[in-house]
Amino acid sequence: MNREFLEENGVDVEKGLELLGDMDMYNETMEDFLNEINEKYPKTIEYKNQGDMPNYAILVHSIKSDAKYLGFTHLAELAYAHELKSKENDINYVNQNFSELETEINRIVNIVKKYLGK
Repeated sequence: MNREFLEENGVDVEKGLELLGDMDMYNETMEDFLNEINEKYPKTIEYKNQGDMPNYAILVHSIKSDAKYLGFTHLAELAYAHELKSKENDINYVNQNFSELETEINRIVNIVKKYLGK
C-alpha cells in the first residue's frame, strides 16, 4: 500500500509528515500505533464499563495524541470530545457516544493494517 491509499481513506498524511518528518518515521509510528491501540482500546472499554472516568480520560487523551500525530483527524476529534467529557465525569456522554468512537478506532485500525500489509 502507499500514501495515496491512506489519503483516499481520509488520513491527513501531510499533517503526520509535518510532525514526523519523513515516510520512514511515519511508517514506524504507524507500527507503534497499531501495537499500542491493541492494548489501549480494550482498556478504554474496561474503564468505561467500570465508570472509571479518570483512567478513561488518560487513555482517550493518549489515543487523541497518537491520532493527531498520524493525521487521523476524525479519530482525534472524537477522542478529544471523549477526553473532555470524561474529565467532566459525564458518564452518560461517554456511554451514549462510545459506539462512534469504537467504530472510528476499528476503521483506522483496519486502514493501518492494510497499509502495513498485516
